[in-house]
Amino acid sequence: MSGRLAGKVAIITGSGSGIGQSIAIRFASEGATVVVDYRNNIDQAQETASKAEAAGGKAILVKSDVSILADTQNLVDQAYQQLGRCDILVNNAGIEKEAAFWDVTEADYDAVLNVNLKGAFFLTQAFVRRLRDAKLPGRIINISSVHEDMVFPNFSTYCVSKGGMRMLMRNLSVELGPLNITVNNIAPGAISTPINAKMMANKSQLDALLKNIPLGRMGTSADVAAVALFLASDDGAYVTGSTYFVDGGLIRNYHEQ
Repeated sequence: MSGRLAGKVAIITGSGSGIGQSIAIRFASEGATVVVDYRNNIDQAQETASKAEAAGGKAILVKSDVSILADTQNLVDQAYQQLGRCDILVNNAGIEKEAAFWDVTEADYDAVLNVNLKGAFFLTQAFVRRLRDAKLPGRIINISSVHEDMVFPNFSTYCVSKGGMRMLMRNLSVELGPLNITVNNIAPGAISTPINAKMMANKSQLDALLKNIPLGRMGTSADVAAVALFLASDDGAYVTGSTYFVDGGLIRNYHEQ
């Protein structure tokens, strides 16, 4: 099959909906076989797989909770057992929990950090070990957030997890560069996805946010998927250690109301 990712296999975590789903479908449309990871909702994952195949690629489903190390290892193992290889990893799975700093519980802290940072850390480790042993190149793309750099009051755990992801990316770009494995972050701003549904339903909140976005609109999952495709394809071969903000200019213009 032709396409910018022809013959490649990509794992996309949290690919049952939102940004992960869009990336899986876009990669498939460019010839990739995608490993659709889901934690609970198999119906969403099956929808992603169907759309990926309709777009011209292939897809397999793997149930994996990235906060569990055995699951992250199995996710990579399944790619090799079922597809024989794995070239691209997209660490997209993420959660957020709102709370004033003084009200954050240990359970909430663990939930956010375990999915957003620990999960990405150890899944990347499992992915890299296979490539290192086979002396093969690879691409790691982390779906971070503008909040790897920008404050977000009442979401301290989320910001800590994304700030950690920023430094992990920078560190690994140097450590993995000699293996010809690139590592980059995509930092979405305000994107129309399920995680933002509550905010989008609140007109005053939404209007205030749009005033902070120079391009004057919410982003789409497709906007993010386009950058992911660039980083996964040959066009991004010499790019590593960078964060790509996909935010309509929000980070340059943000201020608390």
